[in-house]
Amino acid sequence: MEIHAAHGYLLHEFLSPLANRRPDAYGGSFQNRARLTLEVVDAVRAAWPDHLPLLVRISASDWAEGGWNPDESVELSKLFREHGVDLVDVSSGGMVPNVEIPTGPGYQVEFASRIRREAGIATAAVGLITDVKQANAVVAKGDADFVFMGREMLRDPYWPVHAAKELNEPASWPAQYLRAAPRHSPERKAVIRPE
Repeated sequence: MEIHAAHGYLLHEFLSPLANRRPDAYGGSFQNRARLTLEVVDAVRAAWPDHLPLLVRISASDWAEGGWNPDESVELSKLFREHGVDLVDVSSGGMVPNVEIPTGPGYQVEFASRIRREAGIATAAVGLITDVKQANAVVAKGDADFVFMGREMLRDPYWPVHAAKELNEPASWPAQYLRAAPRHSPERKAVIRPE
């Protein structure tokens, strides 16, 4: 299960000083701004079985002066670890419009890498990671434990099979696809072997 605390949604609004102007126990200091997110984490963790993973998605930076920043993301991620979160899905932005974000392939990977190193919690990297070699390098270098892909998987729903072939690894087509192929068709093979 993943709790969405990024991209300007409610929990991100509480975390970011750009949106959170509350004068009560849920505003002001870092601890107060993090309070609601941690209460949600605790409530979900109490209901969610311990053997199943709990993820939280955050925006590691608002990319704006006076906004949520990578230092706070590291501190929050340390608290997540203490509260039973298994992985932080590290994105950025989404709080305020018209900010300059230096987008490019893997532009958010450094956020995931820093949180992984400094907070001691598993991370997922996102952000214009589209190439199998690029994704593999992020994990191989230890910058993140996982690479999550949204848009690229929408563009190519067979990306995992294509990636496995490119990495010379066997990959299975879903059984439902194989049942639709003619009985003697080569597509009916359960496993695609690298060439």
